[in-house]
Parts: sequence; C-alpha cells; structure tokens
Amino acid sequence: MATLQKIRAKGPLLVIVIGVALFAFIAEEAMRSIQSASNESKQQVGEIYGERISVHEFQNLVDEYAEVVKFTSGNSALNDQQLTQLRDQVWNTYVNNKLIEHEAEELGLTVTDAEIQSIISEGNSPILMQTPFRNEQTGRFDANVLKKFLTDYEGMKTKSEQMPAEYMDYYNSLYKFWMFIEKTLRQESLAQKYQVLLGKAMLGNKIIDKAAFEARANESDIIMAAVPYSTINDKDIKVEESDLKAKYNELKERFKQTAESRDIKFIDVQVKASAADKAALDKDMAETATALAAGGDIAKIVRESGSTINYSPLPVSKNIFPNDIASQLDSMAVGQMKAPYYYAGDNTMNIIKVINKISAPDSIQLRQIQVAGADMNAIQKTADSIMTALHNGVAFDSIAKKYNQTGEKTWITSRNYEGAPLDGDNLKFIKTITNMPVNATEKIDFAQGCIIAQVTDRRAMINKYDVAVIKCPIEFSKDTYAKAYNDFSHFIASNPTQKDIEAKALKNGYNLQERKDLFSNEHYVGGVSNTREAMRWIFNEDTEIGNVSPLYECGENDHMLVAILTGIHKDGYRTMEDMKEYLTQEVIKDKKAEMLKEKLAQTKSIADAMKVQGAVSDTIKHVTFSASAFVMKTGSSEPMLSAVASKTAANQFAGPFKGNAGVYTLQVINKNKSAEKFDAKKEEAQQESLNMRAISRFANELYEKAEVKDNRYLFF
Repeated sequence: MATLQKIRAKGPLLVIVIGVALFAFIAEEAMRSIQSASNESKQQVGEIYGERISVHEFQNLVDEYAEVVKFTSGNSALNDQQLTQLRDQVWNTYVNNKLIEHEAEELGLTVTDAEIQSIISEGNSPILMQTPFRNEQTGRFDANVLKKFLTDYEGMKTKSEQMPAEYMDYYNSLYKFWMFIEKTLRQESLAQKYQVLLGKAMLGNKIIDKAAFEARANESDIIMAAVPYSTINDKDIKVEESDLKAKYNELKERFKQTAESRDIKFIDVQVKASAADKAALDKDMAETATALAAGGDIAKIVRESGSTINYSPLPVSKNIFPNDIASQLDSMAVGQMKAPYYYAGDNTMNIIKVINKISAPDSIQLRQIQVAGADMNAIQKTADSIMTALHNGVAFDSIAKKYNQTGEKTWITSRNYEGAPLDGDNLKFIKTITNMPVNATEKIDFAQGCIIAQVTDRRAMINKYDVAVIKCPIEFSKDTYAKAYNDFSHFIASNPTQKDIEAKALKNGYNLQERKDLFSNEHYVGGVSNTREAMRWIFNEDTEIGNVSPLYECGENDHMLVAILTGIHKDGYRTMEDMKEYLTQEVIKDKKAEMLKEKLAQTKSIADAMKVQGAVSDTIKHVTFSASAFVMKTGSSEPMLSAVASKTAANQFAGPFKGNAGVYTLQVINKNKSAEKFDAKKEEAQQESLNMRAISRFANELYEKAEVKDNRYLFF
C-alpha cells in the first residue's frame, strides 16, 4: 500500500516523464521518416508529371541502350563523350515517351500486341531495317528470319551448357537487342498514333491549299529603297523606363524558359608542356627511331615508346590510322622510315616505318562450327570427324545443326577487327581466314577448343600495311603540373572574393571568362570535360551569387578551374532586368523606325526615298509571299518586304514600313507567275506536312505541363 501511495503521489511527474519519452520516440521515428524521404529524393534523376525516376532506374535504361550501341557498332566499350551523348539520348527519349504516354492514356490510345506483330510481319518500319534479320536475296527485313532466330534461341537456352560460351554470349546479346527493338517499335507506334490524331484535328480546305500555292507561285520583281537604322546613332535615342516596361509586356512570351539557368565567371587553366618536357620527349623519340631503324622486336619497341597507336602483328588497312599517318603510307616504300617529326594537328611527335605491304580482302564471308568437348582429345576427335564428313560431301549446315548451331554465313570486314588488340586465339583465327581461298575449309585449333571454318566469299581486295607507328603526345610532366597547380592555388587563396579575382586575374596571367545562361544539362563548364563537380557546385541550392568555388582539377587531368556564380534565373519568365539589354535595342529600333518613317512619310517614289540621307537602293527579283526576301544592301532577311510586295499591284509604290534592319519603301516593276501548276493533292499533302511540323511544337507545351525536373547533373 505504501508503494502504491508513493506511485499515486508521483503520478503527475510520471505522466510528464512518459509523455516526454513518448514524444521523443514519435519525434525520432518522424525524423527517420524525414531522413529516409530526403535520402530517397536525393537519389532521383528527374521527375515527370510528379513521377520520379531514380538514378538506378535511369542507369538501367542507359545500360540497356549502351549494350545496343555496342552490339550494333561492334565496339566493346564507349568513351566518356559517347556515354554523355548516350545519356542525353536516353533522357530525351524517356521524357518524350512519358509525355506521349500521359496524353495517350487520357485519350485512350494504346498499341496492342497484335498491332506490333502486324508491323513486324509487314517489315516496312525503318527501325526493323536496323536489325540483322534480313533476307539474303533482298537485303530487307524478313520476319521469317526473326522467327527462326527466336525459335533457335529458345532451344539453345535449354542446352546452354553444351554450347560454346562465346556463341551463347552473342545470341544473348542479339536477343536483348531484339527486345529493345520491340520496345522501341511499341513506343514509336504510340507516338505515331498520337501525332496522327492531332494531325486529323487540324483540317485543311481547298481555300487554304489554293492560298498556299498562290503565295508560292505569284512572284514580284521590285525596286526597294531603305534607310538603315544604323544611319541614326544609338546615343541620339532616349530610352525611358516606361518604354522598357511596355516592350517587356509586349514580348514577354519570348522570355519564358522551361528550366533554371545560371550565370558564371570562371578561370580555366590548361596545363601545357614546358620546354624541358619537350626536350625530354625529343631525346626519347631519337632513341626510339634508332631502335626502330635497327629492327628487332617491333611490337616491344612500339609498346615501350608510349605510342598512342598499338602495333598490329596483322597487316591492316590505312583507314584505321589518323589522317596524318594514313595520307603518307601509299607514297612510302617497304623498309622506309620517316624520322621524328612534329604534327600540329594533334600536338604529337611521330615516327613511321613501313615493314611490308600486301593485297588482302576487306570482306570475308565464312561459316563456322565451334567444337566443344570434355577435353582436348574429345574435341580433336570430334573436329576430325567433322572434317572427314565435309571432305566426303556432307552439307556444312546439316553438320552444324547436328551440333545445335546454325552454320549460317556471316561477313567479317576489316573494320570488325582492325584497331582492336589481337593476340593468341583471336590473332590466329583472323590470320587463318584471311589467307584461306574461297571454298577452303580449315580446322583451327585453340588453347581451349577448336573451330571448323569455311570461307565462302572474299571481296574488295585492298592494300594492307604492316607498319610501325610511334605517335607520342607532347605532354607536361608531373613537375610542370605541380608548379601550375601551386601557382593557381596560391592566386585563389590570395584573392578569395569575386572582386579580388576580377581585379587581379589578368595581372597574374589568368583569363577570367563569362558565361551567361548555363543550364545543368550542358554537362561541361567552358567546354572542358570532367567538370561534373563544378556543375554540381554551380547549381547547388546553397551556392549564392558572388560565391567563389573551390579549385577543381578537370579535363583529361590537364585543366584547373575556378567558378564564380554571378546570376540565377529560375524557370518561368525572365525578369525585365535580365532582358534589359535586349529590350533597350528593341526600343531603340522602334524609335528609329518612327523617326525614319516620318522622314519618308511624303515620299511618292523610289527617287524621293533616295533623297533621304543614308538611303540605299536595290533591285530584287522573284519575291514571293511564302519566303522572306533577303536584302543584300542591309544584310537582313525581311519578311515584311515580301508581304508588302505581294499585296502591291504592278507599277505601284508602297511604304514606308518598318523592317528588321531599316525602314523600307518599294515599287513593283513586274508581276509574274511561276511555271508550276496547281496540284490539289500535292498542296493537300504539303499542308498536312506543315500541320505535322506545327504539332511537333506542341512538345514544348507538354513539357511545361509535365513540370519536368532534370537532376542528372547530380550524378553524371
């Protein structure tokens, strides 16, 4: 009872303690939830119609397309620039597809499996022509070839353990490629349906068709007289704040942007080789030239020289070499060597030695059977059995099918293997088939297997070269880079503010550049590669105007960069202050136009107009309403001139009227009609084409409506 009494006495305190503990627990869970949501949002590459795409999802799309590109190009890897372009393509495709899908869903548009199968069966889609599923006779896409591949692939999957690994890798890649093509077909079909629907909503008529023809067919020959705006000094024009405001309201729609942009100033320091660096390279090149002239292990000499071009033990076509090398090979004799020389085009020192020249096919058609087995003895036994069967006249493809292979004919071109590192089995394979005559069959033994190859055709005999090329870039040393880094770092540390840098950059040998309206999807600052960290800093929400960035090492480890944020322009309408310079020029042009129109107000002829100071005259023929006339005397395209000429009768005078580069008057000296005859169907088709172009501009409206957010700069 005493204990219970004590608890009752402490009741209010216990309630407070428990309440605080409960609040702490709830607050902790809330913080965890907030942190989790925050972390999740930081992993978002973008957002469309409120639907987010994570960096993982986007990377999967990039990887998918990268595999397609590598498969179709024959490249095993993509460089940074190619990957950047590829990510842009993937993002743009993703956004466009999402915009179309959203609109299509509201309209009830879909693409059925039956429709896709119909497109495949017809085989007329340009996308299908990019696939290897073609008829050998026609060269066109063949649905039957595709069906055969899919059937064979399903059978191979059940016996994958029995198939050579390289064979399965190729078929897996081809299957993934087809899955991508099929997905693209579905997306393209939906987009076409949407565009056709919009196109049908924009109906033409015979009156519009006839007017469009007349605008193109009716021509005017004119004499024009113009007084250029440049005849009046800008300083003589007074621009009021009210003028700017009125012009801003008039042109406001021009100043709308769909994404945030930022203004920066930056210093880009490119590190270059010093005199000592160049002297050291000259010494190395002289030693390499001596070794190359003496002969020996050519591959070793080239490898140890640090050349950017590897030596190929296989004669290659000149097309794989840079132009400065390729252009010299035909004129060089076997055994001739060109001593070290400088090429300014890529800032390199070069040596060329031609070891041999041969004539070889650029394209070889062959078919093959890969022989597998428990061990090499089993493999050799099977291979010998196959060779015996072939010598006895058994069809190649029937033997291939026995070993679950197609034995189909494929073309190998020089482009497939030249420039790639070839050694071991690959080198042996290419050397063998290159030297085989047509219809010859060879058993090619490898360390881990065997291939039965039969050459069925050889085409395009070309010159190939066994040549050693030493191409060494003139590069800076570590000491040179360290000095440049220390000097620049010291300058930034001594001048930490925008004002300091602007005042002292030039005095210290640094060029302070300016960039207006940098967008986050541009990837690079000042055209320098690998500036991702700088872009992140520039577009970071915590970066304020006037802030100076850290020093970034970028480019190909040969650039250093510091940026200053000087302006932020949110998406939406640009402010009048942002556009002040442009608005001022437009107001000045308007006021000059009014002044010049007043001077020309009493003119009744070209002769009268030419009396005005600064006037210029010219004769222009074949002026039509449908195309803007170009005036050489003012250096400007003038749509208003075309419009006025088209509405003015022969021998009549018109003007003055405002143009892009001045105020104009004109006299029509002749009216003609082109020899083109009106074709109702042709005009209707042209109008439909114009309608489709107009529809393509709706993408901007959809983009704004979708409130697209692009955060790729945070990750790539």
